[in-house]
Amino acid sequence: MATRPVVTAAFAYSPLEETLEVLPRRKEMFIGIPKETAFMENRVPLTPEAVSVLVNNGVEVVIEQGAGDGSFYFDSDYSEAGARIAYDKESVFKATTIIKSAPICEEELALLQPSQVVISPIHLPMMQQSMLEVMMKKKIIAIAFEFIKDDAGIYPVVRSMSEIAGSSAILTAAQYLSNGGHQGKGILLGGITGVPPAEVVIIGAGVVGTYAARTALGLGASVKVFDNSIYRLMRLQNQVGVRLYTSVIEPVTLANELRNANVVVGAVKPTNGVTPMVVTEEMVQHMKAGSVIIDVSIDRGGCIETSRMTTHEKPVFRKYDVIHYCVPNIASGVSRTASRSISNVFMPILLEFNDMGGAENVILNKSGFRNGVYLYKGAVTSATLAKRFSIKYTDLDLLMASSI
Repeated sequence: MATRPVVTAAFAYSPLEETLEVLPRRKEMFIGIPKETAFMENRVPLTPEAVSVLVNNGVEVVIEQGAGDGSFYFDSDYSEAGARIAYDKESVFKATTIIKSAPICEEELALLQPSQVVISPIHLPMMQQSMLEVMMKKKIIAIAFEFIKDDAGIYPVVRSMSEIAGSSAILTAAQYLSNGGHQGKGILLGGITGVPPAEVVIIGAGVVGTYAARTALGLGASVKVFDNSIYRLMRLQNQVGVRLYTSVIEPVTLANELRNANVVVGAVKPTNGVTPMVVTEEMVQHMKAGSVIIDVSIDRGGCIETSRMTTHEKPVFRKYDVIHYCVPNIASGVSRTASRSISNVFMPILLEFNDMGGAENVILNKSGFRNGVYLYKGAVTSATLAKRFSIKYTDLDLLMASSI
């Protein structure tokens, strides 16, 4: 016969203490910043001020000699902030976390350490399957910083670089309209009393288009914006604070406006990874001689048929007597501003790495950060890369769920 439980006068219920979140055990964090030697890159991902904050929070930082020179941040600035200066790349790549402002290049593959965390941009046209396979074998955790989302669902790095690109596009166009060493037509973008301003056509009403419109209006130009999203056109008008000409991208209307334009800024967003070609070669043929095209979309193929990629060393070419500026990395031309902007995004993220016990815990707990991961310990977690190279795709959310 089963015995019945006995309750005595001494029996009492004792409440359990409140269960508190137990943070992962903190690992020693070691960040390496190599000097960029490819992709026309002048930016550096962390400023000395950001390094100082990280070092004061117990993070070890090593930076390759001269890594910040392109942004006028010098070795002395970093050493005073507490970073160690390395005189060879091998020393930098011994860090557990590598952070770069340019994509991983082939010469750096051999230096990568097993299970290392790499935060850098990813340039899909330049990515090769052999590079991907090397990183998979080394079980690298690779994070494309342009795909990282913040808590509001915004891509902070892309947005800040787009703001720079939009403003820089108009300032660059103003230079090439002048005839001071640029063989332009000698037109002042904003005009003066009695002389009408230049006509600026902006194709695309995203962040690039909005900042291009703001800058052009600020300089006094006449601005017309085309986009196939009425919502984006309405948002642009609200953000610039003035009424201006807007239109959907209708070929006949666009062609007519291009004939009168002095400046054309191509800032069309890609659709399913492909940038639509909205300006044909015939449209360019009928543009004014000496007019300027700035194709900001060139890093995703370009939205103007006559565009071809140029460099900061040779930024322009002429076709049909129209000046084409098609530099893919416009933000690198104002590298100090761009570096500060990128650093403002990365410094809080790296502090989270440090506080939460490493990148893996941040990936597990932050869905926005998880969005940037394209390789995770030998698995391809980017559907785009997997499809392009016919490699098995692994859903990172499921991978994370299985590891809990």
